[in-house]
Amino acid sequence: MTTTAVPVPRWAERVAHLIPLVLLPQCVWRLPFAFGFDMGSGTGSIGSLWISVPYVFTLSLLTEALALLSFGLVRGWGEVAPAWVPVVGGRRLHPAVALVPATLGGLGATVLFGPFTLGALGVPGFAFTGFDNGAWELLFRICVLPVGLWGPLVLALTVHYAVRRRAATPSVNTSTANANRVSAPTGSR
Repeated sequence: MTTTAVPVPRWAERVAHLIPLVLLPQCVWRLPFAFGFDMGSGTGSIGSLWISVPYVFTLSLLTEALALLSFGLVRGWGEVAPAWVPVVGGRRLHPAVALVPATLGGLGATVLFGPFTLGALGVPGFAFTGFDNGAWELLFRICVLPVGLWGPLVLALTVHYAVRRRAATPSVNTSTANANRVSAPTGSR
């Protein structure tokens, strides 16, 4: 179910594909911490392997799964519920079903990960310190910097989704002049 009522422009399609990719470096950066390797940060282990491995891997998978939900803003399943969904399967979704979580998610990601981006850019008050050497710090900055784009990219797709869905909604004639008039189908007498 990839077709939409109004065609999705190429830029929106590319942004939807970009969102999981901007999160991937941070997810990969996070994985060694599961096994007690602090990646030069000096923070030490985050606990027992029985806790840290499931926690870090689940966090990384959940992050990527949430990023993949942005495809709902450019695919048909963001407009019509897939047939396999109980109760609402096959029905047209109200735009708020996608707009509310996308807006909250985009704003939340901006607030949550904005400081990471500011820190990776070295903005005073947000800067990260305490790395063993400059190479670890550079790797950290490279891996964490893109995550700050997550929220703004989702918000851009959300605005586009709202505009596109509004364009797809047929206008309702509220005129009462011809309210009771029934027109015959074209070509019949």
